[in-house]
Amino acid sequence: MPTEVSFAFLVIKLMASSSTFSDFWMVLVFLLALGSIAPLSEAQAFFIFGDSLVDSGNNNYLETTARADAPPYGIDYPTRRPTGRFSNGLNIPDLIGEQIGLSESPLPYLSPEFNGKKLLVGANFASAGVGILNDTGVQFVNILRMYRQLELFQEYKRRLSALIGSRQAHQLVNQALVLITVGGNDFVNNYYLVPYSARSRQYKLPDYVKFLISEYRRLLMRLYKQGARRVLVTGTGPMGCVPAELAMRGTNGECSEELQRAASLYNPQLVQMLNGLNKKIGRDVFISANTQRMHNDFVSDPQAFGFTTSQIACCGQGPYNGLGLCTQLSNLCPNRVLYAFWDPFHPSEKANRLIVEQIMTGSNEYMNPMNLSTILAMDSRI
Repeated sequence: MPTEVSFAFLVIKLMASSSTFSDFWMVLVFLLALGSIAPLSEAQAFFIFGDSLVDSGNNNYLETTARADAPPYGIDYPTRRPTGRFSNGLNIPDLIGEQIGLSESPLPYLSPEFNGKKLLVGANFASAGVGILNDTGVQFVNILRMYRQLELFQEYKRRLSALIGSRQAHQLVNQALVLITVGGNDFVNNYYLVPYSARSRQYKLPDYVKFLISEYRRLLMRLYKQGARRVLVTGTGPMGCVPAELAMRGTNGECSEELQRAASLYNPQLVQMLNGLNKKIGRDVFISANTQRMHNDFVSDPQAFGFTTSQIACCGQGPYNGLGLCTQLSNLCPNRVLYAFWDPFHPSEKANRLIVEQIMTGSNEYMNPMNLSTILAMDSRI
């Protein structure tokens, strides 16, 4: 790491310039002590906003059906217990947290354990079922819609200021990494939720996509004004290819053409909008992750990535295990690493790892304008 290189260079320089052996060792002891403290002050906080792909358990504390707090969820999590993550194990925020050096994942903001020094790690505000629009996911009733997630972020900053002072709190937020994953539900749990839905009668698909992008832009600018300066924005995956859509809309195992069309319209416009925001701001605040491409890699050729299937969910029932919820009564595969999808909508932990690998080191085909490793290297030199 760059900090380790500069530390070593400083030690060598001091060895050459120290007038006495004892002087050198006094300085070295000081530097070693400083080095042991530095990671705490330089540790990057991590904030997460969005839907079930990144929810780590906020919905456990809400009266909603959009929950993952019962087995077999969490079957491969370190505790082997459900946590509220829509995964057999770790989710994308957990895995990004590992990559940026966090000792623990940020807690769900609604967790009773989220207090004291836990605030310094960051916070997860995500809530399963939400979309860009407030009317997305109405069937789930009590969820943290995006406007509410941003309100809670403001509340968090007040709590953080009371803990460490306003100046340090402002700095922590400015230097933090932010992940936001939202948009898929605006299609599957709104526009295409039922035939002739209210939004589908109001907008033709291309116009609906433009409307979503404009509303998303407002959310992102609000996040920027609240202090976010490194924001990783994921697009939608190949929505028409998840087991749920294969079961409900697909024909002979083919992806849903209409949902695939929605993704192909939405994702390029999202990138264009983020580039426009960066140009307006004058720096690369928003980083787009082409999660549609990342998913497509293992959906189109699962065997190349060690999966036996990308069509059948590990946990579920009905065709492709794509109907209903994943419960203790569902079909459950014995070996989760062979499945690209854990449940009808969500990737398995192994698939999440493949996605995060591309987020960290992917080319410009996957990450625009740069991958997360490049960002971390740049930030370490500031």
